[in-house]
Amino acid sequence: MRMSKALGVLALSVGVQACGGPEAAAPSVSEPLVEQAQSLGRLNIRNADPTVIRVDSTYISAEVEGGRLYVRTAPSVDALAGAARQLVWSNPSGWPEVWAPQLIKAGDTYYMYFTAGAGAAHRMYVIQSKSPTSGWSAAQRMALPDDKWAIDGTAFNYRGQWYFVWSGWVGNTDGEQTLFLARMSNPTTVTGARYVISQPREAFEKVEPNPPCRVNEGPEIIIDPAGQLHVVYSANGSWGESYCLADLRLKLNGDPTYVWDWFKSNGCLFGANRATIMAGWDPTLYAKGVGHHSFVLLNGDPNTSPPAGPTFPLAYHGVAKNEYPSDFWGARHWYSGSFQWWGNITYTRGSERNTGWSLKFYE
Repeated sequence: MRMSKALGVLALSVGVQACGGPEAAAPSVSEPLVEQAQSLGRLNIRNADPTVIRVDSTYISAEVEGGRLYVRTAPSVDALAGAARQLVWSNPSGWPEVWAPQLIKAGDTYYMYFTAGAGAAHRMYVIQSKSPTSGWSAAQRMALPDDKWAIDGTAFNYRGQWYFVWSGWVGNTDGEQTLFLARMSNPTTVTGARYVISQPREAFEKVEPNPPCRVNEGPEIIIDPAGQLHVVYSANGSWGESYCLADLRLKLNGDPTYVWDWFKSNGCLFGANRATIMAGWDPTLYAKGVGHHSFVLLNGDPNTSPPAGPTFPLAYHGVAKNEYPSDFWGARHWYSGSFQWWGNITYTRGSERNTGWSLKFYE
């Protein structure tokens, strides 16, 4: 099942081969339809890693440009593209690389988590404010256990306990990106050890060879209608067409810090490469390299996750299917789409099976 916001259900199918191979022949449709399809959902924000939350009736996003952090506010996700962005943090330390801000609101305080540094020195930081557009604090380094390379972190509360989830290295050198989880005493203070919850060991998570894309990153939290915790993450290299979204589902009453209580989807749930997609799901029609999404929850709080039934707003980044840029990262735009819960889906791990809610994503 596929949905589009402007065209309804389209009977089109575009396959992309793994590892940068040739695309399948283009569908036989008129040129105006192709042009409309290729731009479907793409916002006029040439950037990556969207984070969007809703506070009352206002949608708030954050982005990084030139090492500085900016915020936009608008009455809808689509309207963010036309909203003026406001500088909220100017990078006074002059960090050469600032990546992937993540917004949440807890109580009356906004928190923005982001990565800063260079090379192996990337670490997680947080700033906070009572207003989304002004008054942000100085950056505080997150004291993550083991103090290793870390990106894409965010905090969340599940069953009364705060947690921090991020992507990082097990050791001090690159090789693969692991998803870690740690307990927190509040939205800025991590306590105790870090726990592995996912590593990119499945075939669908390591399909591009230049270099090998052993990547789990961009974790986003959501809670399904049965109350089970999900971490939807990005797999494969963000520099290639096979970047995609996959799901971790915590078993009922499982321990979030225990890796074997998590079950992984048997393939990508949202991506352009058909070879990586889980059975029963379809590849994207209009964008490739899709990932690092935002569920657009009230206050960015997974405890406000939507019920089963209708679709709800989604933001993600990607590159138009008909573009073959020499700089893939530089061609990324924000896209708006939607998602909904999809029930009675079994994830397998060896002989183990876990059945519950999964998700469908729509461009």
